Amino acid sequence: MQLDKFMEFRIKSFDALTPNELYQILTLRSEVFVVEQQCVFLDMDQKDQKSEHLMFWDEKNLVAYCRILPGGVSYTEPSIGRVVSSPRYRKTGAGRLLMQQAIEIARQRYGNQAIRIGAQLYLKKFYASLGFEAQGDIYLEDGIEHVEMILL
Repeated sequence: MQLDKFMEFRIKSFDALTPNELYQILTLRSEVFVVEQQCVFLDMDQKDQKSEHLMFWDEKNLVAYCRILPGGVSYTEPSIGRVVSSPRYRKTGAGRLLMQQAIEIARQRYGNQAIRIGAQLYLKKFYASLGFEAQGDIYLEDGIEHVEMILL
C-alpha cells in the first residue's frame, strides 16, 4: 500500500467525532493494541473525552491515528498517545506524517512547551528521529516495555 494524494488529516474533539469515526478509531486501536500485540487491557480509559483526535484518512479508510492530550491528563506536560498505524499502511511514512502533524497541533494548542509520551520501547528510535529523548527507566505497561520520552 502507498500513500495517496487524496489522503487527509482530520482533528476533532471527542464530542465532534461522528459515530463512524469513533467506531473506526476504536476498531484500529483494538486491531493493533489488543489483537496484534496480544495485550488484554481496557483501551477506553476516560482520557478520550479530554483529548483531541487526529485521524489520517485515505478516503474511507483510517490510515493512522493518535490523540493529543492537554497537560494534567496523562502527564504534567501535553502529550500524544494511542499512536497507531493500520497494518495495511505500515512502511509508507504514514506514522511519521501523523506524528509530525500531532507535534505541530500540540505546539499550536499548548505553546512551545515540552511534549511527553509513553513510547513502546521498540519504537524508541522512531520517536528519537522526531526529536524525542528518553527519560527515566524502562517500565512495563500492560505487559509491554515502555519508556517515557520528551520533546523539548
